[in-house]
Amino acid sequence: MLISLSGVLMPGPLFAVTLKKAATSKTAGALIAVGHGIVEFPLMIIIYLVLSQFAIPSVVQVAVGLIGGLLMIFMGVRTLRNRYKREDMAAGLKRDSLFAGIWTTAANAGFILWWLTIGTTLILNANMFGLWGFSVFAGVHWLVDFSWYAVVALVIFKSQRFWTERVHLGITLFCSAVFIGFGTYFFGSALISALGLGI
Repeated sequence: MLISLSGVLMPGPLFAVTLKKAATSKTAGALIAVGHGIVEFPLMIIIYLVLSQFAIPSVVQVAVGLIGGLLMIFMGVRTLRNRYKREDMAAGLKRDSLFAGIWTTAANAGFILWWLTIGTTLILNANMFGLWGFSVFAGVHWLVDFSWYAVVALVIFKSQRFWTERVHLGITLFCSAVFIGFGTYFFGSALISALGLGI
């Protein structure tokens, strides 16, 4: 849940779309999250089915852990360095919020990269508990997305003055700490496994 939260809190295309749409609709965040889920759930299921049907060699699992861990650390550091920047990809988007969530997710290369590395690492861990573990993981991950975007849109719609730079900076620092911390953990665990396998 913390890793999912850290990912969704980072400024990015979906966040920019939410900020843009929330100015005129208090339900924009919920609809954007639903659109996001329309793309995300099939991708999660595909990754899970591939991992379930085929025995993943230990070397591949270690590689995913190492790459995913490094990517997490990189994203945490990049978030710190870009904490004062805003990514506004929503400026020219005039479609409804649901479609905005679908399109922004599908067109986001960072989203695909996240799932092929960090997301796959999380699904590998959830897969140890079978379908039940994966279902809980998938549900919690999307509910974090839904809750965040729905709340952000509602707060912005009701009173934009509360969304201060200081609050945003605090959230950004929290995201960075979570990414770097978990990234270090995943990378360290994979490195220990690699040494144990003699890689």
